[in-house]
Amino acid sequence: MPHTVNTHRRHWLQASLAAGVGALTQPAYGQAQTVHWPNKPIRFVVPFVPGGTSDIVARTVAQELSRQLPFPVVLDNKAGGGGVPAMQEVARAAGDGHTVILGHVGSLAVNPYIFANTGYDVNHDFAPVTLLAKVPSLFVVHPDVPAKNLRELVDYAKRRPGQLNYASAGNASAGHLAMEYLKLTTGMFMTHIPYRGTGPALTDLLAGRTQAFSAGTPALLPHIRSGRLRAIATGTPQRLASLPDLPTVAESGYKGFESVQWYGLMAPASTPSDIVKRLQEECNKALHTATIAERFASEDALVGGGPPAEFAALIAQQQRLWKDVVARARIRAD
Repeated sequence: MPHTVNTHRRHWLQASLAAGVGALTQPAYGQAQTVHWPNKPIRFVVPFVPGGTSDIVARTVAQELSRQLPFPVVLDNKAGGGGVPAMQEVARAAGDGHTVILGHVGSLAVNPYIFANTGYDVNHDFAPVTLLAKVPSLFVVHPDVPAKNLRELVDYAKRRPGQLNYASAGNASAGHLAMEYLKLTTGMFMTHIPYRGTGPALTDLLAGRTQAFSAGTPALLPHIRSGRLRAIATGTPQRLASLPDLPTVAESGYKGFESVQWYGLMAPASTPSDIVKRLQEECNKALHTATIAERFASEDALVGGGPPAEFAALIAQQQRLWKDVVARARIRAD
């Protein structure tokens, strides 16, 4: 009898241990749920008002993702504060793949050097998912400005120190950074007038209340083609197919200058790696559909879609570049 009891006890212990080991080798709760992702609409936060390049890129991608996934991808424009409030909110969001944010040069490569305390660390509190697009930076002026090219604009501005104003979509926006980089490179001076988004900035520029501006091609091409704005240079290394007669800044006598806008998808750092992978795969699929390929090509935007590590490397490279520009231009959050 004792032998039988010990045998039963030994079998029970073995079964219990096996069950315990099995439990330890199961994925964590968040990872186990990934087979059901998405199980509700995905909130795509855009830290700018509607109408600008960031909104155009995000909206185009969201529409295609909504066709692919069983639940829609819903844009949530939360502008203001250089994108900091929106980033704060997403950093605290549940890492279940149902809240993501549009990252860009300002929020990821500049804000770390102009805000003393944002309440988050872009390199630790967010997971890079994928680059969505690189968009050429265009430099434009109102037609009342007599300059026909960049050299003429530099000469015109230098003869009128403090008289010209340039608009931007806000402090640390891509256009703000591009213009400050151009000012450092050329030695000209203009006063910065920040707005709450590309839309409001364009309104005043088109009305002649400001004289210069920089933004991506999607927001500016219609106004350039209509003659309401004059393009004077592009920040890309090569000329654009859509504006073949427009010189680059480098061609205009400032070799080595390059400024492009870039946009990518970020998730809270707590998001499991397999959900991040699914997000990247779905974005890559969307970005290579005919709809997005044609839309981006028409505006000279380069399609992204690469792996998270590739996007993380781009962010690190851009942080090194813009840290130097921020220091030299003395860019401040206010």
